[in-house]
Amino acid sequence: MSGSGAPEQSAPHAQGMRVTVVAAQWHERIMGGLVAGALRAVEEAGAQASVVRAVGSFELPVLAAAAAQGGAEAVVALGVVIRGGTPHFDYVCRAATDGLSRVALDTGVPVGFGVLTCDDEAQALARCGGPGAEEDKGYEAACAAMSTALTLAAMRG
Repeated sequence: MSGSGAPEQSAPHAQGMRVTVVAAQWHERIMGGLVAGALRAVEEAGAQASVVRAVGSFELPVLAAAAAQGGAEAVVALGVVIRGGTPHFDYVCRAATDGLSRVALDTGVPVGFGVLTCDDEAQALARCGGPGAEEDKGYEAACAAMSTALTLAAMRG
């Protein structure tokens, strides 16, 4: 499991922070868990959430950029890509990862990375925060984005 060695995580105090959750539509059951976890973290933090749905993980970066440029103080990108028998998995994962990194660096708005890149559906279900899941990557991605936004605000004074 990827959670080995992870720090204890709880929602930061981010009262009133504007957080946009950008979530892909593929794999509805898995995405439901990811979105629920992210929204729970935002609520626990006292932040304000809006949710934007992307067709798939490939489309997440352009919507994350629009959210960052539109006033979001933190963006949470959620998706799932499950390996198949073609190189499509590699292209989508690379595009999503590189694009979301670029959004954060180009805009200065933190992007929590909650895109699951798994070999099979069982791995994704174990990480999505739903019933019986061992990890809650939606919650973790939201906490990371909000915590980073607070750190940046403190650094900028």
